[in-house]
Amino acid sequence: MYAIVQKRNYLFAFSLAILIPGIIGLAIWGLRLGIDFTGGSLVRFSFAGTPPTTEVVRTAADLAGIHNLTVQTVGEHDLSVRTEPMSNDQREKFVNALTTIDKTTVQQSFESIGPTIGSELKRKAITATLIVLIVIVLYVTWAFRRVSAGPVPSWVFGVCAIVALVHDLFMVVGLFALFGHFFGIEIDSLFVTALLTVLGFSVHDTIVVYDRIRERLSSAAGKTFETVVNESLNQTMIRSVNTSLTAILILSSLFIFGGDTIRNFVLALLIGIASGTYSSIFIASPLLVIWYNWKMRNRV
Repeated sequence: MYAIVQKRNYLFAFSLAILIPGIIGLAIWGLRLGIDFTGGSLVRFSFAGTPPTTEVVRTAADLAGIHNLTVQTVGEHDLSVRTEPMSNDQREKFVNALTTIDKTTVQQSFESIGPTIGSELKRKAITATLIVLIVIVLYVTWAFRRVSAGPVPSWVFGVCAIVALVHDLFMVVGLFALFGHFFGIEIDSLFVTALLTVLGFSVHDTIVVYDRIRERLSSAAGKTFETVVNESLNQTMIRSVNTSLTAILILSSLFIFGGDTIRNFVLALLIGIASGTYSSIFIASPLLVIWYNWKMRNRV
């Protein structure tokens, strides 16, 4: 049996070694926001045959002085190109460059996305994340209400689960702050979707571990709370790791073969799922033991 809980200080130190650089990067540079948040332009093109590849479209945009864009295929013959705010002169150069590459290029539409939409998206993203965190605390508190008479009240399970979720959020956001500064990786609305997905995956894994702890508490006569938690972790760890590895293998394939459109989204999921598995085993449950030991030391 692995002494997981007993080595919690080393596990926390490992998390901090990854979190601290990301938090510093987030504080200094922030996230590199995409046009979903900052506003920009949207151009729709149609072609007689197969549309040009993303690399070809980026080359044409570079010739027009446009260096920040997202290309998405629409149907069999159309492309939707979202860019940083462009002038009419840049748009004309862009269209001409694509026409030079493919004579059948036709601009179907052009519209600007103002910064108001970007601000609204940021506000909704923050609001959605906060609502999810609050609901999770309430749900975990309610689900574990029967253990309130035991060593740890049900609300502590909820709070520790939230600490683990915050750990996962900062892991993803902090690393993307570093990626944005050093590699130019931007975040868009899909990044928010990835964060909410990570929250759901992580809390699911944490609840599985917590549920095992709750089951063992009812038949743990003569055992310390730390021993019960450690045994529960050993019994659920393999299941959690195998479940996550299955998802990670699939996401790794998507990251390699899925194309530019979803690559950053998949990268955020990969980091978040790996972090969520780690935190549910090595962060959330040891925190229960820390709270219990603190309560026992300060008991009058």
